[in-house]
Amino acid sequence: MAIKNVSTVYDEKVSIKRAAIEHRATWMGLTYKEMDKAGIEAETITRAAITETGLIHGEGIKATCEDPTDVTQFAANFVDDVTKSSFQMDITECTKDELKIEFHYCPLISAWKKLGFDDEICVTLCDMAMDGDRGIAKSMGLTFELTDTIAKGCDVCKLHFHK
Repeated sequence: MAIKNVSTVYDEKVSIKRAAIEHRATWMGLTYKEMDKAGIEAETITRAAITETGLIHGEGIKATCEDPTDVTQFAANFVDDVTKSSFQMDITECTKDELKIEFHYCPLISAWKKLGFDDEICVTLCDMAMDGDRGIAKSMGLTFELTDTIAKGCDVCKLHFHK
């Protein structure tokens, strides 16, 4: 497995957003590393905090949807243009019942690789980070599936939110 994570989209807003995401990922990665070194249950604690964050964000998204059972409304409030460009996202399907997104770039992976984390740790950190999306889905009453990930050496991350 070799992580391929190359950006092809650049502009000022995207660079600012990516820097913020990388900063967050740096905190996450270093906090996990230090807890692990200290013998603290790093993964359990990190997952719990990220899940709670996702639940909070999901409730916020839900509150902005006139009809929170319509996945197209969720999509419109979950993915803005700058976020879409920051992760080089393609929405491959968006209906009232499901949303499929492919990410072609990940600023979190970029941050973890800059910190020198190996691919195995990146896979773990990535899956923990996705607990935020799992929490968002739960708040929205949706199921979340993650198949391919850049961290696992795939070309894209494939996210699927559905009823």
